[in-house]
Amino acid sequence: MSTGTPSVAGSPRVIAGVAVSPLIAEPDESWTIPWLLAGRIERAPERTIIERKSPLGNTWVPISARSFGEEVARIASGFMGLGLEPGQAVGLMAHTSYEWTLLDMAIARAGLVSVPIYETDSAEQIEWIVEDSALRLVITESTALAEIVRQAVAAYSTAHEDAHSVDILSLDRDALTDLTTAGAEISRAALDARTAGISASDIYSIIYTSGTTGRPKGVELTHRTVAGLAWNGVRWIPDVLFLEDTRLLLFLPLAHSYARFLQTLALAGNGVLGHSDPKTLLPDLKAFGPTYVLAVPRVLEKIYNAADAKAGSGAKLKVFRWAAKTAIAYSRALDTPQGPSAALKAQHAAADRLVFRTIRALLGPNARYAISGGGPLGERLGHFYRGLGLIILEGYGLTETIGPTSVNLDIRNKIGTVGPPVCGNKVRVSADGELEVTGLGVFSGYHNNPAANAESFTDDGWFRTGDIGSIDDDGWIRITGRKKELIVTAGGKNVAPAILEDRLRGHPLVSQVVVVGDGEPFIAALVTLDKEMLPQWLVNHGLAEMDVVEASHHPQVLAALDRAVARANRAVSRAESIRAYRVLTTDFTEANGLLTPSLKVKRAEVMRVHADAVADIYASTRKGPQDG
Repeated sequence: MSTGTPSVAGSPRVIAGVAVSPLIAEPDESWTIPWLLAGRIERAPERTIIERKSPLGNTWVPISARSFGEEVARIASGFMGLGLEPGQAVGLMAHTSYEWTLLDMAIARAGLVSVPIYETDSAEQIEWIVEDSALRLVITESTALAEIVRQAVAAYSTAHEDAHSVDILSLDRDALTDLTTAGAEISRAALDARTAGISASDIYSIIYTSGTTGRPKGVELTHRTVAGLAWNGVRWIPDVLFLEDTRLLLFLPLAHSYARFLQTLALAGNGVLGHSDPKTLLPDLKAFGPTYVLAVPRVLEKIYNAADAKAGSGAKLKVFRWAAKTAIAYSRALDTPQGPSAALKAQHAAADRLVFRTIRALLGPNARYAISGGGPLGERLGHFYRGLGLIILEGYGLTETIGPTSVNLDIRNKIGTVGPPVCGNKVRVSADGELEVTGLGVFSGYHNNPAANAESFTDDGWFRTGDIGSIDDDGWIRITGRKKELIVTAGGKNVAPAILEDRLRGHPLVSQVVVVGDGEPFIAALVTLDKEMLPQWLVNHGLAEMDVVEASHHPQVLAALDRAVARANRAVSRAESIRAYRVLTTDFTEANGLLTPSLKVKRAEVMRVHADAVADIYASTRKGPQDG
């Protein structure tokens, strides 16, 4: 399959006085995911497109674009050989891996619709996805996951007399071999004809929102949206995404739109893609050597907190915290007209020798950038990482925008913002402060859900994001918080919980925070302890070993949390400050249903599960009103 290169007319695009890229190209009906991959193969067929981790030792095997394309074609032929028709849906339930990317591309090459399923999804959730998307085939990581899918399919079949059949294959039972065998009689001409029949307006994937409330909605993403945004995207930040030496190591779930789009960006560019498991991430980072990494804020917080905890106590801890303050001060000074002073430069150089190099080394020998998304990072961490030599390009997006709505630029990075709209998107602020988006990156609609579509789009077709924010004079966006999460106290004060939660999570002892107080006389918080950080913190403070339950009411632990709350409160007014908190003895996890797979807190579910703790906070105030 060959492809032509689109022409891009016009002079360089200028953002805030800076020329950043050529004008974007508007996709036509030929712009599909197979077209995107074919363009990569045509540009440099023998250049490495993916490095696959060897099962024997920590070595990486290069795979050329041509070889990858041939393997994609074999698997795509297998889907045809199984009798799957254009537009039918195939589910993928596996961890981030080479096989995931291979299957994703093959599903698209065969004109089918990919439907990611999280490995943590329950049988009930899978049953809903089977029904709503009309899955015809599900490919799982293992026979154990296949059994969960079988239970879901059986429940679906029992509940529906007209239920369609669903085949199940598992990778640990030779699913790829079975597909290759099934496609042996399918000619390349037949496959190419199938691929040629795909149009940009066809659905490429349906991603079910993990959601913090309610039944997941199926987000329909067209080939035009994903391929078009990726083709333009690598040219939007070319020095990060389009160079031959660009290297990306994926470890976040490919079932989530954030990692999924970065996968597509990697294939659209000229660099190399790799896959890792979080359990082996640190050695993989060193061996693979990515030039940029993608991370959610919680991962970046963990790295900072781990470095703080490992510094121990005494002189080493003082050196680390001095270095952290130096990094933040240095980064802030970069944003001033005069820049860092000579004295600050000298301090920064010393801090680099003593601390920064060690932390940078954790991300591998080539890391220069980190793309942060999936939640608010906060200025503190943004300045810390830039100050130690890693440029954090914080972005913002939703499943409905296949990841990025906006992202900071390498040539202009405003810490504390999520950058300008990415190529092909436009963002505006509604009368009540909600961000609304239109353009290339916006999904076509929710699958089989006209009511949700009517609610989610304005009369003139802009998507209501549900996020509150502002746009500065240069076009850079700042997020205040989720519209549904804004807290209104009994005194009528509007409080965005994200600022307080970000500050409080910066303490090594703290894992998760949920700020509460809607309709109440004051703001409070539910706090969980980080069981990984706790042992080192206890050692650093000369305390005996104890578990999370014991630590949750230990006087010195509570005193440390009191100080952390006081520091967090400095960022807000008194009416917005945390007046009380409760330490919970269990953390929020995917397993207990309090975190989404992208590590967002399910706020409503936390409030339901821990209603007694919230009630206890406010019990003493029920007798009479207090100021808020």
